[in-house]
Amino acid sequence: MFSVIFPGQGSQIVGMGRDLYTKFDIVKRLFNQADETLNFSLSKIILEGPKEELNQTENTQPAIFLVGYSIFSLIKNEFGVDLHKAKFFAGHSVGEYTALASSGAISFQDTLKVLKVRGNAMQSSTPRGEGGMLAILGKEISLIENLIKEKKHKCYIANDNSSSQLVVSGKINDIQNLQDDLKKDGIKNILLPVSGPFHCELMSKATSIMEKELENLLINEGKNTLISNVTVEEVNNPNKIKDLLIKQIESRVRWRECVNYMIEKDVNQFIEIGPGKILSSLIKRINKNVKVDAINSEEDINILKNNDKF
Repeated sequence: MFSVIFPGQGSQIVGMGRDLYTKFDIVKRLFNQADETLNFSLSKIILEGPKEELNQTENTQPAIFLVGYSIFSLIKNEFGVDLHKAKFFAGHSVGEYTALASSGAISFQDTLKVLKVRGNAMQSSTPRGEGGMLAILGKEISLIENLIKEKKHKCYIANDNSSSQLVVSGKINDIQNLQDDLKKDGIKNILLPVSGPFHCELMSKATSIMEKELENLLINEGKNTLISNVTVEEVNNPNKIKDLLIKQIESRVRWRECVNYMIEKDVNQFIEIGPGKILSSLIKRINKNVKVDAINSEEDINILKNNDKF
C-alpha cells in the first residue's frame, strides 16, 4: 500500500516546476489561473524570483501549493496515473492544504486565497526579526524537551520531523540562549531563514485571523483520508478538518508520528508530490525499509507510470 505526501515551507526554490510549466499546457493553465485568482503574478515569482520574494511566507505558501497541485493534476490528467488509490494523503504543515485540494476536499481557487491569507497572517503574527526557528540535529525529542524544561527556555518544539531532526520556535533571544546550551553540549543546530516562530503559541494572532477566514471556507469530504499533523489521526469529516486547520497554526507538526502511523497501517511506499525531496529524506531517516519516491519532473512521472502498481 502507498500514501501520497506533500511538502511544506522550506521546499521552495526559484524555478521549481519550470520544465513542466514550459512543456505542459495543464501546468501553464493552473499557473495562469493562480495569477488571476490572486491578482498578482505568483507564477513570475516562482519561475523567476527573486529568492527573497519567493521566501516571503505570504508568497511561499501559495507557491508550494501551486507547484504540488500542478504536478498532481498533471500526473492524473495527462499521464493517467490514479494516485487516489493511495491509502492515505498527508502533508507537512502547509502541505496539508495541497493534500486536501488534491483529494477534492477544497477547490483550487479557495486554497490559493486561504493560503495567501494564512501566509500573511503567520508572517505578521510577530514583528519581523523578533522570532525564529532552530533545527536541532541528531538528538531524540525527549532529550531536547527536557533541556528546554530544565533551563526554562521559552522555546517550543514546532516540528517533530524524524528521530534525528526537530525544529524549535521562539523569540530570537530565547532561541539564542537555547543555542548557547546546545553548543555547550555539542548538539548540532542550524538557525533557519524564516520570517517568524511558526507552530507555537506565538502565532496566536494568526490563529484568530485563520479562524475567521476558515469559517466560510467550503470543505467537502475528499476522495482520500488525511492523516492530521495535529492529532496523528485519520480525518475525513469537513468540520473536523476545518477545526484541525485552525489548531494547526500553533500546534506541533508531528510528522515522525504521522509517518510511523501510516507504516503501522501497512503503508510500505510513500510518493512525495511537490518541489524538492525533503519529506523523502526525512522518511528514510524514520524507516529505512519503506520505498520513497519524490515526483517533480517528467522523468519521475514516467517512472511512476511504468510501475505496475499504478
